[in-house]
Amino acid sequence: MSDYLWKTHHRLVQELDITSHRFLYDEFNLKNRLTGIIGPRGVGKTTLLLQYIKNNLYESGTAFYFSADSTYFNETSLLEFVDELYLQKGIRQVFIDEIHKYANWSQELKNIYDSFPKLHVVFSGSSSIDLVHGSHDLSRRAKLMHLPGLSFREYLNLSIDTNFEPISLDTLLSDHIGLSRTLNKTDNLLMHFENYKQFGYYPFMMGDQDSLYNHLNIIVDKTIFEDIAGFYPLKTANLNNLKRILNFLASIPPGKVNTSNIARHLSVDFKTVENYLEMLSRTGMVKMLYPVGHGNQLLSKPSKIYLDNASLLAGLNTLLSSELDIGTQRELTFLQSVSGAKIPVFHPQKGDFTIHENNFEIGGKNKTMQQLKGIDPDKRFLVKDNMLTGTKHEIPLHLFGFLY
Repeated sequence: MSDYLWKTHHRLVQELDITSHRFLYDEFNLKNRLTGIIGPRGVGKTTLLLQYIKNNLYESGTAFYFSADSTYFNETSLLEFVDELYLQKGIRQVFIDEIHKYANWSQELKNIYDSFPKLHVVFSGSSSIDLVHGSHDLSRRAKLMHLPGLSFREYLNLSIDTNFEPISLDTLLSDHIGLSRTLNKTDNLLMHFENYKQFGYYPFMMGDQDSLYNHLNIIVDKTIFEDIAGFYPLKTANLNNLKRILNFLASIPPGKVNTSNIARHLSVDFKTVENYLEMLSRTGMVKMLYPVGHGNQLLSKPSKIYLDNASLLAGLNTLLSSELDIGTQRELTFLQSVSGAKIPVFHPQKGDFTIHENNFEIGGKNKTMQQLKGIDPDKRFLVKDNMLTGTKHEIPLHLFGFLY
C-alpha cells in the first residue's frame, strides 16, 4: 500500500469545502456497483466524488479515493491495488479519479467488477470515455452520469448564496412571466447573467478572476495534449491543428463555419476535419448542431459548429485579443443551457434552434419574429438577452439557465 496515496486520500477529504455542491450530487448514489462520472475538465467531477465520501462514507472508513494518474500505477496495476484495498483495508467503496489516464482502464475496470461482487466502484474521467462505444462490454455494467459546467442557476446559488431550484422546459415555456416575477427580486440579476456568460461555466472561475483565462488555456492544453493525445494516436502537429480549430471557431460566427473552410484553414482534407471535430466534441471542447430530421437525416453534417460553452468562447477571444461576437455568445448560452439539461436540440429551417417542434430565435431586446415568419404562432418563441420579463412568446435568455 502506498502511504502517499493513503495520506492524500485523508488530506483531500478532510480539507474539502462542502458548503455547496453541483446538481448531479443530488442524483448520485451507489445503487450500481459500477458508476462513471464523465465530463469536460474543470467542471467539478473530483469535488463531487470527495464531497460524497466526506458526507456519507468517511466516518465508516470503508471508502477510498485515489487518482489513476499517480506514478504509483507505473509499477502496480489497478486490479492489484484494489485487491489490496479490499482484502487488507476493508475498503468496500473505491473512487477512482482520472481513470482515462490509466492505459488499460476499461479491461481492468471489467476485471475489478467481475472479481469483487461486493465492491462498489465509482470512476471519473474525460468526456472522451464513452463506454457505449468502449471495449470490454462495460456499457451494460456501468451507469454513466454526465456532468456539464455550471448552469446560470448554479452560478447564482454559488455566487450570491441563493437557493433557486431547477425548472422544466414545459414550465418555462408556459409560465416564464410568473417565473420572472420571482427571479426579478434578485438584485442586479442581468449583471450576474453578463458575468456568467463571460466566466461562469467553470466552477474554478468562481475564484481568482484575474488569472481565470490562463487557467482556461491550461484546460484547453491539457484536454488536447493529454486527454486526446492519450486516447487517439495523433502526432504533435495534428494535436496543434485541434487548437487551431478552437481558435478558428472563436473568431468566426457558427453560421459561417463548415468543414470546408476549416479544412482550407488547416490545409487538410474534409475527412480529417470531421475526425478532429468528433474528438473535440467528445472531450467537451466543441458542440455541433445538426439539422432537424428523422432517421438517417440525423447522420448528416452539422449545420453549425460552436465552441462548447460561452466562457470558453469569451476566454479564447480574450487570449486571441479578438472581438467577441455577441450573437454567437447568445446562441451558445442558450445551447449550453438546454444541452446541459439533456434536452435534444436541432437546427431548423427557420430560426436558430428547434426543441420538440418549438422553434427559437435568439437575439437582443430589438429582435423581431421576422426569421420565424410562417411558423405556427404557438410553436415559435423569441429568446431575448438583456430583458427581465417577456411576453407570451418572448422569453428572457437567462431563464433557460434554470433548466438544470
